[in-house]
Amino acid sequence: MGFLNFEGKTFAVFGFANKKSVAWHTARVITEEGGAVVYGVRSAARKEQLLKLVPGADVVICDVEFEGQIEAAAREIRERHPVLHGLVHSLAFANYPEGFKPFHETPKKDFLQAVDISCHSLIGLSNALKDAFDPDASVVTISISTTRMAAENYGYMAPIKAALDSSLVFLAKSFSNFSRVRFNAVSPGLLKTSASAGIPGYVDSFLFAEKVIPRGKAIQTAEVANAAAFLLSERSSGINSQSLVIDAGMAINYFDKEVVRLTLR
Repeated sequence: MGFLNFEGKTFAVFGFANKKSVAWHTARVITEEGGAVVYGVRSAARKEQLLKLVPGADVVICDVEFEGQIEAAAREIRERHPVLHGLVHSLAFANYPEGFKPFHETPKKDFLQAVDISCHSLIGLSNALKDAFDPDASVVTISISTTRMAAENYGYMAPIKAALDSSLVFLAKSFSNFSRVRFNAVSPGLLKTSASAGIPGYVDSFLFAEKVIPRGKAIQTAEVANAAAFLLSERSSGINSQSLVIDAGMAINYFDKEVVRLTLR
């Protein structure tokens, strides 16, 4: 039996995009530790992409922007897996059809769509799967290391991640009325993912992060996945309604003397 005790347990992982995604890395840790994964993907094309990587993978298609698809995916999962021991919610989307604008010019339609997909989907999936959850199941979402830093090139996603962080607290409270299901977030610093590659100026921010991080090396997606797996496991049974920051100490080191020197040079 492994330390995480995943043998004989099943976890739903939503948000696979490609081999760089947090969902993919987390699923890999689960299977390496003896657990089974049912993947939730957005489209048939994404399913086909996944099956090339994992032939015979257990996959359901679910575009979480549509409540009917959430319900249908949950029914499909429950039919195949009467008991789920955890859920990974690694879903985020923001539409910038006209590029990044000052925050006060954020279009209502785009903002609400991002809230729906990136935040409310956690509530919708948790509710739809509640009857399948083991009494001690664990739900883990992927947030960000801080929602209090106004990074201009992150658009309006930080306020939406703040809503996500708050939602897991309220989910933990409401689920406590009938179960011991826990809700937590893994909150990483800057990562190299396909989604981040499309953010203007992200590479410069990423390189700056490596200067600020004490070890001089940015966060790796596998490190985020390892933390998510720990929160899914019974080894984290005392952790609930928390956001576990994975930033390798970046937040303590903004005034590193070398960083300051380079900035003022």
